[in-house]
Amino acid sequence: MVLDALARLTEERVDHRFKGLPPDAAGLTVGELAAQRRNLFTGGFTTPVLALSAERLEHNLAALETYAERHGLAFAPHGKTSMAPQLFQRQIERGAWGITLAVPHQARVARAYGIRRIFLANELVDAAALRWVAAEQDADPAFRFVCYVDSVRGVELMDAALTASGASRPVDVVVELGAGEGARTGVRTEAECAAVADAVAGARTLRLVGVAGYEGEVPGADPERVRAWLRRLVALAVDFDKAGRFAALDEIVVSAGGSAWFDAVADVFAEVPELSAPVLKLLRSGAYVSHDDGHYERLTPFNRVPREGGLEPAFRLWTQVVSRPSAQQAFTNAGKRDAAYDLDLPVAKVVRRDGAERPATGIEVTGLSDQHAWLRTSAEADLEVGDWVGLGLSHPCTSFDKWVLIPVAEADGTVVDYVRTFF
Repeated sequence: MVLDALARLTEERVDHRFKGLPPDAAGLTVGELAAQRRNLFTGGFTTPVLALSAERLEHNLAALETYAERHGLAFAPHGKTSMAPQLFQRQIERGAWGITLAVPHQARVARAYGIRRIFLANELVDAAALRWVAAEQDADPAFRFVCYVDSVRGVELMDAALTASGASRPVDVVVELGAGEGARTGVRTEAECAAVADAVAGARTLRLVGVAGYEGEVPGADPERVRAWLRRLVALAVDFDKAGRFAALDEIVVSAGGSAWFDAVADVFAEVPELSAPVLKLLRSGAYVSHDDGHYERLTPFNRVPREGGLEPAFRLWTQVVSRPSAQQAFTNAGKRDAAYDLDLPVAKVVRRDGAERPATGIEVTGLSDQHAWLRTSAEADLEVGDWVGLGLSHPCTSFDKWVLIPVAEADGTVVDYVRTFF
């Protein structure tokens, strides 16, 4: 089923919906275009065009697989980053336990492409979505779904919706421990966590399977504060177990881990004591798959533990100089519609002219319009109208979501695959 669904992606016809692709490829299937192994720079692609590096993508997939194995962690990478079933499958092939998601639509995409385990790192109180979850569970005994709860009211709404749907299997939930006052979702105190757990115990349609949270929301996050919160999370699991809340389980879930602090998660989860059932220590980092040239380049834990490995920025947005009105200014034809800009502006990395590539010396992106990048150029910048400028992007989550079909190119520009996204 999974391979059949993924294969159908290659049968989609190339047309005007997919920006950047060669106009003369219209009418070909994605598979037929991939088989032509066109060159990104000479094969008819139009600018702007976003590309993923085949080599760097593979490197990043391997890096987190190795890291998780080394530290005894299960891994459910956050799929909201790419929303690309082809990448979900590659992550599963690289040993991922399942895929983390955030909202019902994303879970439906994952299920459509055969994902058997979904961790919804969010509260879910939508009755229509809960009916869908119940139907999926009833139709497929092998499907595992886990989501957050953080309030008695939320538990009551879930139970009512699932009861009305006639669900035959309970939905697994984890109590979300909030990262602190003023942070995002999650229960603020251990006493309130116990009250939510009691409510779950009283709901026929729910089953408490563990605890979870997101350390990236710890106020003023630094190694000491993050580790302190993670130890609170572990202590909550221990207290729940001592109280008999996990008595009927064959596995207890303890989950955390974004892309900025997975080293702290590994360290603290290594301290989890023996409980009444084996503990699934579930890491959920997602941005690693493409990494970036900004936010996560600065924050990746591999900066703190370089001996453990490293990640490489896999995205490059190719755009073309369309105007050079002065010696200090130039404009390319990619802007807010094409590039992530919510955390940092793109960074000019390389310039291509006549098949030769060189560093983008003296070129700085100073702003974005809808369809233009504003470039400031110094005296050392060698830049002409018609040059291709390769931009590095910051924040993978808002890079993937602007492109429906993304070429995957080898180092010499040969396009070997196309990644379909569903946002």
